[in-house]
Amino acid sequence: MTQVKKTINITLKVWRQKGPKHKGRLETIPVKDVSTDMSFLEMLDVVNERLTLEGKEPIEFDNDCREGICGMCGAVVNGIAHGPEKGMTLCQLHMRKFSDGDTIVVEPWRSRAFPIVKDLMVDRSALDKIIQAGGFVSMVAGGAPDANAIPRSQEIAEKAMDAAACIGCGACVA
Repeated sequence: MTQVKKTINITLKVWRQKGPKHKGRLETIPVKDVSTDMSFLEMLDVVNERLTLEGKEPIEFDNDCREGICGMCGAVVNGIAHGPEKGMTLCQLHMRKFSDGDTIVVEPWRSRAFPIVKDLMVDRSALDKIIQAGGFVSMVAGGAPDANAIPRSQEIAEKAMDAAACIGCGACVA
């Protein structure tokens, strides 16, 4: 049996800003025939191809691994860091989470610590300096042989797991 690819039409409202000293604005971009199999970043790639072919400036955004490991793809989608799926980065978010006719608002991180470079790109150097200096979250969990002999509350255990899962993307700051 052949599988039919589903496509949707959406409206993007994307933050556009020429640089840190310029005033930004939301730009409305209608996007037709978006494959629901695409990741959010792949959709932005397609939008950028179309904008370039139309002689318009592509949307600047950060990305690196596209595997949910590095956290570089950080942006706010519909008011939520990394988008509507909990525990998922923007590059892992697929367009099947959206419906035909949706309006999707995409903005950069909003924090004094992350000044806007251009469009969705922010300067992460403040966070990078902390990570490079060996900044980390720690808790006393006992030595490896006796870890279970020193009971920890569920709250502390959950905080430790959250800290261990941190990819250093900056969503918590933004």
